[in-house]
Amino acid sequence: MPTFASPLFLAVFGGVIIGNLLPRGSRLQPGFRFAATWLLRIGVVLLGLRISLSDLLSIGAKGLLVVVITVAVTFLGAQWLGRRLGVRPDLALLVGTGYAICGVSAVTAMNGVIRADEEEAAYAIGLVTLAGSLSIVILPIFGQVLGLDPSEFGTWVGGAVHDVAQTIATASTSTEVATESAIVIKLSRVALLAPIILAVTIRRRRQELEGIPNRRPPILPWFVVGFLAFVALRSTGWLNEDIIGTVRAVEGWLFVIALVGVGAGVDISRLRQLGGRPLQLGMLTWVLVAGISYLGVVLVN
Repeated sequence: MPTFASPLFLAVFGGVIIGNLLPRGSRLQPGFRFAATWLLRIGVVLLGLRISLSDLLSIGAKGLLVVVITVAVTFLGAQWLGRRLGVRPDLALLVGTGYAICGVSAVTAMNGVIRADEEEAAYAIGLVTLAGSLSIVILPIFGQVLGLDPSEFGTWVGGAVHDVAQTIATASTSTEVATESAIVIKLSRVALLAPIILAVTIRRRRQELEGIPNRRPPILPWFVVGFLAFVALRSTGWLNEDIIGTVRAVEGWLFVIALVGVGAGVDISRLRQLGGRPLQLGMLTWVLVAGISYLGVVLVN
């Protein structure tokens, strides 16, 4: 399926192979760690140029409400399902973030805050890629069965599919109207990356401060502040499309290099220990986000 050949997925996969072929203590490891932290966070900052405030306003109050509810239910629902299935909390959190917001980019952004095991981050990336790839084939079929018009189908896809590229690929099976609707809804979900990371950071900050009165970690990570600043910059209209296109290309390469670093930190033997329950979580969360998004389309129209 198309997105399994995407640069981000191949970057993680290639990093896993490289990291497990290299001897332990390789001189390349510091470079991999730098890519998986600093380059990843700079990529998140540049991600802010994908959306402007006018994109949010264009969907209206009802549309924005549906987006918020879809994101909240998916984010919290994945963690609830994770507890029921016995999945590690950090992995369930990464899955919930990826499915609720924007796939691989959201997983990597959240991992920059919680610093989960490399195996958990790689597993979460694999799950959102799998579900997004399945969406490209399955959602158009259900869209026809459910009798959705192009606008409704695009809205559903924008709320249900994870990665931006996967969203466009799924919506483009219909008309241009569907693709435009999907992109607007999808970018509205991307805008919720900052408040979700803020909420998680505050919760973790309180936990870390217990018994450590002199420690004061930042409420909002610097890269999320940068993300919001770039959203504001895009909203001014000062940047032309050539500049935005160039920045997106840089953002794409940063994520590719960063995810090679993430993959290089994965120990395959430890990855196998996670078992099949995360896969169950991924599939159930996929059904959850698609169902909630469809319910939103029905209620709004």
